[in-house]
Amino acid sequence: MEKPLLLVTNDDGITAPGIRELIDIMNEIGDVYVVAPDKPQSGMGHAVTINSTLRVEKVVIDNGPQQEWACSGTPVDCVKLAMNQFLPRRPDLCVSGINHGSNSSINVIYSGTMSAAIEGGIEGIPSVGFSLCDFSYSANFKASRKYIKSIAENILLNKLPEGIVLNVNIPKAEEKDIKGIRICRQANAQWEEEFDKRVDPKGKTYYWLTGKWTNLDRGDDTDEWALEHNYISIVPVRFDMTAFHFLEKIKQWNFEI
Repeated sequence: MEKPLLLVTNDDGITAPGIRELIDIMNEIGDVYVVAPDKPQSGMGHAVTINSTLRVEKVVIDNGPQQEWACSGTPVDCVKLAMNQFLPRRPDLCVSGINHGSNSSINVIYSGTMSAAIEGGIEGIPSVGFSLCDFSYSANFKASRKYIKSIAENILLNKLPEGIVLNVNIPKAEEKDIKGIRICRQANAQWEEEFDKRVDPKGKTYYWLTGKWTNLDRGDDTDEWALEHNYISIVPVRFDMTAFHFLEKIKQWNFEI
């Protein structure tokens, strides 16, 4: 039987330890093709490149049965280019990550990792984003290997409904301390942001974004709760952002001029 074709991408760059680990896991499942940014693109969200050229270079980084291209664009650019230029057929699965840092709760909006997965979903490909709650370059990505493989295999076996993408977050923990997987809703949490006003050596003012993460949700069915208790969280997310519960209410407004 034909092996599954797997598209791997990320937002931390094609040489980041997280994507190298993810490629290694996916090589155990199917034929891997990689199109990923040539440099870090964290926080890019669903940005696409429209005012400059895109450059793509075929690269060889690790030994393994994968085809790899480094792209000068955003994570979403990578998925679009892969679909249009580099894949021999439609992939059976698009996997993004493993991100260096959490993409739980509202972070899904800003995440280049999740936007790449969402772009895969928009293209009709079963897609998933993986993130580890550890920003360190030397983070322990191996602790969750068996869970990542199981999740990918389950998606291939069971498929995903149209318009649904999985957001998977992994706690910072040793393998023996990970308690398993929890299916969750997105927590009501947010950044309390501040801009630190500074002056550079030339006397010009600049601003540095800082902030504190605040969980406003005390529910035990959220991704934040799961991660705090050493569970891997899976949140099914949708890219149709229609507020269906408000449709009938807004129809009652008077827009006559």
